[in-house]
Amino acid sequence: MNSTLLECVCRFADANADKYGVARTPIPGLFAMRATAPSEMQYAISKPLVALVLQGAKRVTMGSTTFDFGAGDSLLIAADVPNVSQITRANAGVPYYSLVLDIDLAVTQSLVMDIGIAQADTGVPIRVDPTEAEVADTALRLMRLLDRPASIPVLQNQLIREMHFWLLTGRHGAGIRALGVTDSHASRIGRSVALIRSAYAETLTVEQLAEVAGMSLSSFHHHFRVVTSLSPLQFQKQLRLIEARRMMISEGAPISNAAYSVGYESVPQFTREYGRMFGASPARDVRDSFGKSQVAA
Repeated sequence: MNSTLLECVCRFADANADKYGVARTPIPGLFAMRATAPSEMQYAISKPLVALVLQGAKRVTMGSTTFDFGAGDSLLIAADVPNVSQITRANAGVPYYSLVLDIDLAVTQSLVMDIGIAQADTGVPIRVDPTEAEVADTALRLMRLLDRPASIPVLQNQLIREMHFWLLTGRHGAGIRALGVTDSHASRIGRSVALIRSAYAETLTVEQLAEVAGMSLSSFHHHFRVVTSLSPLQFQKQLRLIEARRMMISEGAPISNAAYSVGYESVPQFTREYGRMFGASPARDVRDSFGKSQVAA
């Protein structure tokens, strides 16, 4: 891994990280992460992104698959997938640092058209690979823009596009290509996922979701599970529970308010399902979460 990139990210993150270890840059979709201790498990349904780990180590679990990775590795999340993450190696002397870039669907689709990719497999939604030199070099040039703010509006778009190009044509290419081909199974499932995200508190039928994706029910069920590792209803349930947890921990929402806000009609049902997912009742989980590290990427 390029040591100068680590130095740039360290300098920016040390100066700008918030209480959660997130240091947002002026470049949209680009942010650095910093942690000085191993984190608790973080539950999320992540949007597509790539994370370049520069120091320390992390673990991400999707379904029954666990990925352990560290400095010099890149994590690609190529779809909206539920996952559990945890920083496993970090301390005050040697903090965890990573640089994260959101995958821009419009940029990806434009590049796919320019390159001439007509078809793409659904791909693996999460994968870890060694960071390629071209990706690290482009990331370094993006970080160097921060030292010259006047250069950001002029150069950021072309460097973001270049980063997407190297990701698309490198080890992570299969997963990103699936997002970039407009009528691929992944992009169709993405339309139904977007509906669930925007209306997670509402009652949605599988028939509605399949119609949005332009698929038959059987095809939709199969490809939704391939892309997200869950059934559509399981996906919506996990999204509801994760959002309710965020409301209670970050906003101090009472348990009943959080349950009703995300679409539950019964607080006891919410409590049962919450306990099955997070391993503790809402009250205990919220109490135990206060004061713990919440770094997620």
